[in-house]
Amino acid sequence: MPFRNFARFPALAMAVGLATMTAHADQRQPVRPQPATVMEFFEVYEQSILDLQAAQHVGRVTSRGLVESYLARIQAYDQAGSRLNAIVMINPRAREDADAMDRERADKKVRGPLHGIPVLIKDNYDTAEMPTSGGTLALATLQPSADAYQVRKLRDAGAVILGKTTMHELAAGITAISSFTGQTRNPYDLSRTPGGSSGGTGAAIGASFAAAGMGSDTCGSIRIPSANQNLVGLRGTHGLSSRTGVMPLSSTQDIAGPLARSVTDLAIMLDATVGADPADPITAQSASHIPKSYRDALSADGLKGARIGVLRALWGNAPEDDEVAGVVRKALDGFKAQGAEVVDVIVPGLDDLLRDSSVIGDEFKFDLAAYLAKQPNAPVKSLGEIIDRGLHHAELDARFRLRNAPEKRETEHYRQAMIKRRALRGAVMATLEEQRIDALAYPTLRRKAALIGEAQGGVNCQLSATTGLPAMAMPAGFSNDGVPIALELLGGEWEEAKLLKYAFAWEQATKPRKAPFSTPPLAKGVAPAQLTTDLAIGSSAVKFTYDVTTGELRFDATTSKMGPTHRVIGLAIHRSEGEKPGPIVAQLLAPNQISGAGTLTMRGRNREDLVDGKLFVHLYTKQSPLGAERQRISLH
Repeated sequence: MPFRNFARFPALAMAVGLATMTAHADQRQPVRPQPATVMEFFEVYEQSILDLQAAQHVGRVTSRGLVESYLARIQAYDQAGSRLNAIVMINPRAREDADAMDRERADKKVRGPLHGIPVLIKDNYDTAEMPTSGGTLALATLQPSADAYQVRKLRDAGAVILGKTTMHELAAGITAISSFTGQTRNPYDLSRTPGGSSGGTGAAIGASFAAAGMGSDTCGSIRIPSANQNLVGLRGTHGLSSRTGVMPLSSTQDIAGPLARSVTDLAIMLDATVGADPADPITAQSASHIPKSYRDALSADGLKGARIGVLRALWGNAPEDDEVAGVVRKALDGFKAQGAEVVDVIVPGLDDLLRDSSVIGDEFKFDLAAYLAKQPNAPVKSLGEIIDRGLHHAELDARFRLRNAPEKRETEHYRQAMIKRRALRGAVMATLEEQRIDALAYPTLRRKAALIGEAQGGVNCQLSATTGLPAMAMPAGFSNDGVPIALELLGGEWEEAKLLKYAFAWEQATKPRKAPFSTPPLAKGVAPAQLTTDLAIGSSAVKFTYDVTTGELRFDATTSKMGPTHRVIGLAIHRSEGEKPGPIVAQLLAPNQISGAGTLTMRGRNREDLVDGKLFVHLYTKQSPLGAERQRISLH
């Protein structure tokens, strides 16, 4: 992971109390809140926007206190502990802005549900007090002169911009790798990606680094991080929200919007950010289609009578697709239990019309150059210059060179793609109308989040991106090893409220939100200490040390020297099955081994069973080959 030289941003260093930093990789100091300013540590873990607003209203916490509490979580888990690497920088004015919101509240001036609420912004949104890098080292010092339109709307609503989040470089992928910030990790499984390109926002909101966050979606970049972090995320109808001040990937496909831990939080963020922007012509029609508040549509029985069309063409038929498909099928059975009618549907010509309908490769080079041309202090002015100077990540070299190849936008491929886009939109709209379908259902990803360093398979992002129709990613459940899985619903034009209604009903009935293991609540503002235990099992002894933020279980096992008949043939961790031993989870000592040490990474059920005291150490000797003794692993 490259060193991010915060010395370039002295105001930032002062704002978060950073010590002087030496320029060595992985030596960045974490964000340090100022304890003297905190009335008392307030637990923000998994708190909703309405919860945080209520706590401010009754005086349990101030906006400044919320800022400090979120900074404490960032300190504990972003570059320490689980090391998510989701934050690029903290807003140097965050405390000052929070204080201003507190003064307004003291004067009985509350702007709305976002008053004093800390939120995070993807690093492709322009911000007046922070650089906008787009996730590339080439633009690390690019300082816009004004906020993006949606950032300004959030400030007007009273939100406090806490900082900016990491992203896949120039938004050109979905694994959250960047030449500027390195690899961001998934808080549910630290060996996996958080998705992208809004991967930093997804990981940060999943880890409760802020109340909610902003991302952008050109082909799945809001929905995929939402899927991988057990969040809700909406790609709205093309034209719902302004892109002014958002670094572009494809002007035809780009949209920007929020990610959140609950449907109500998402609705609140949408209320604050959607609407017509004179500087972005595609939003001209949005005002007449936006309700007074998206929260008005939320109903616990919202799925009753809904007709959901299952788009099997996007489910996949490879063996690797089976696990996700099973989770999503079970979720749709839950829809039925809530009164929805679930039927299979076919969109005529879907596969052919989706194929080659993306125009990212046609537009990226030209749209990025147009954005940079408006930035007087841009260090580089084109994708080609970034490539020539080697200021991009090696994993993106081939993709960037391919997308830098077109000499003009208006190619035959581009013309054919635009024809397909219109045809597919018409085909989907006709299917919805003719078959009386309220929303199409399919997995957001047909396969769970990719391991870091591997490509993400099973991507279903293009249908919404091609048709310009709204699509909602929502939690469906978890894989066998604890990785979040998402269901996506796609609706008709301007039917965001309907999608929110369905997602809210599902959320209320099933409570699918489950926080990640790697970023637990803080204890008085500090990450939990490691857990330990010492076990004596016959002639053997084991010391365990467990890091709750990484899932790593370190062990040091020894056995006394014994005669041939008492020789150890195994020391193993078993799962319990009631009073009986369950299967072996890991071996601690091999046959005839006297001592051994190592680290086990506990995942999914094994991690949960360890914390719940459902794992035992069993000793096997030559005299007792079927088990001499067992001891429960009770960490404390």
